[in-house]
Amino acid sequence: MRLLTKISAFLVAIMLLPAIGSGSLFAPSAELWDRWSAHDAGNRATIDHADWSALLAKHVKQGSDGVARVSYSAFNDADRQSLKGYIARLAGTKIDGYARGEQMAYWINLYNAVTIDVILDNMPVETIRDIDISPGLLADGPWGKKLVSVQGEELSLNDIEHRILRPIWQDPRIHYGVNCASIGCPDLRASAYTGSGIDAELDAAARAYVNHPRGVTIAGGSVTVSSIYDWFIDDFGGDEAGVLAHLRQYANPDLQAKLTGITSIEDSAYDWDLNDVR
Repeated sequence: MRLLTKISAFLVAIMLLPAIGSGSLFAPSAELWDRWSAHDAGNRATIDHADWSALLAKHVKQGSDGVARVSYSAFNDADRQSLKGYIARLAGTKIDGYARGEQMAYWINLYNAVTIDVILDNMPVETIRDIDISPGLLADGPWGKKLVSVQGEELSLNDIEHRILRPIWQDPRIHYGVNCASIGCPDLRASAYTGSGIDAELDAAARAYVNHPRGVTIAGGSVTVSSIYDWFIDDFGGDEAGVLAHLRQYANPDLQAKLTGITSIEDSAYDWDLNDVR
């Protein structure tokens, strides 16, 4: 009965949605958890993400379609132990004593590592949305479940993305950094994000996604964008003009030329299939 109720609610929501512009009504809003606002701008200490980078280098494979995929089935016991050890080490870090760049890289890496861990704990799955462990009648996927404890606070993936990353940094590039283990999502980076390189790394992630068909496609003058730009439209300027301006900012010359004169977005799309190596 719970499943039927959730399906019915989802279908009603889909029927009521226009092409783009109301997705933010159904996506989590950015609401600051002030507990995580503390930082030390003068701290030059760095956090070591080498073990996470090693796992990513081993298991993230670039597909012929330009989509980065994860070889989930190739994670052996040593890899699983390394992943869980990395998550535990990050969870034991007193993160509020670091500078903002280190914090941003920390939270993105933690989000992605926990996402991979929850996928591995529940394999086989066709989509992350099959991991229906979040609390609440209409909850979907694993995002609402408390999965990691940092400085005595139990955190969910939603907490990390929508109560820490988005409200503190107010940077749309966050959506290119966090990975939800889906084909439609921006790629999981093949190495860890770093505090010293976070700006360049997020810029590269933004360019890669915007210039791939998952980000935007134009056919016959009609524009279809990733549903990410719909769900989180407030992060991309608040309207279609803002989304288009964002796309132009990261578009290569060919895409920029195609976007010239475009003033509206026809549709949005997203592929929830697991980003598994096929």
